[in-house]
Amino acid sequence: MLKVLCFDLDGTLLPMDTEIFIGSYMKELAPYMEEILPQDKLIPLIWDATQTMIGDQDGSRTNEEVFTERFLSRSGLKKEEVWPTFDKFYSEHFPTLKQYVQPSPRSRQVVETALDRGYRVAVATNPVFPKEAIRERMRWAQVEDLVEWVSVYEETHFCKPNPGYYREVAAAMGVSPEECAMIGNDVQEDLVAGTVGMKTYLVTDCLIDRGEPAYRPDQKGTMEELLAEIRERKGIFAS
Repeated sequence: MLKVLCFDLDGTLLPMDTEIFIGSYMKELAPYMEEILPQDKLIPLIWDATQTMIGDQDGSRTNEEVFTERFLSRSGLKKEEVWPTFDKFYSEHFPTLKQYVQPSPRSRQVVETALDRGYRVAVATNPVFPKEAIRERMRWAQVEDLVEWVSVYEETHFCKPNPGYYREVAAAMGVSPEECAMIGNDVQEDLVAGTVGMKTYLVTDCLIDRGEPAYRPDQKGTMEELLAEIRERKGIFAS
C-alpha cells in the first residue's frame, strides 16, 4: 500500500530550467568568494567536489563531509577560511536567485491534495545543497510548511542517481521503498527509484532525459494531470 509520496524539488515542485539556475547560482556566488578564490579556480573546485559527492558509494560519511573534505583538499584552504563566506552567501544572497525560477501555485495544491488523501509527503531533492538553500527553494515553491521530511546534504549519505539514496529516503520516513512513490521530472535521476521498489511518476512540464539509462515510469503526466490523478486516486494512487 502506498503511504509516502516523495517529490523532487527542482523542475518538479519548483518549475525551472535547471541549467540556467545552476549557471546563475555559480555566477552569483563567484563575487562573494573572489577574495578567497578567483572564479576560474572556484567553479572547477565546486564541480569537482560535487561530482565526488555524487559518485561516493561509501555511505559512512554525509554528503556534506564528502564535499567539504574534497573541496578543502583540492583548494589547499582551511574550512574556517572558506565556509563563513559560503554561509554568508546562502543567508544574504541566495534568496535573490528566486528570479531564475518560475514558481507555480499548482505545486502547493498537489501537496495539499496528497495530504488530504492521507499520504505522507517528503521532498526527495538531490541533496547536493546545504539545508538553508534547500529550505529556501521550498519556500519559493510554497510547500515548506507542508512537508514532513526533506533530504539535505548535512544529513544524507548518498545522492541521486545512486539507488542507495532512495533506500535512505524510505528509511528516513520509516517505511519500505515499496510503500513510496517517487515523483520527479528527471528520467535518469528520479526514475531509478523504481530499481529499489518504489513506484515512479514522471512529471513532464520541465522534463529532463539524457537518453540512458532509459527507465520507464509507472505513470507520467503534467503537474495538472498529477493533481487530478492524486485527487481521483487513479493509477498508482488507486491503492
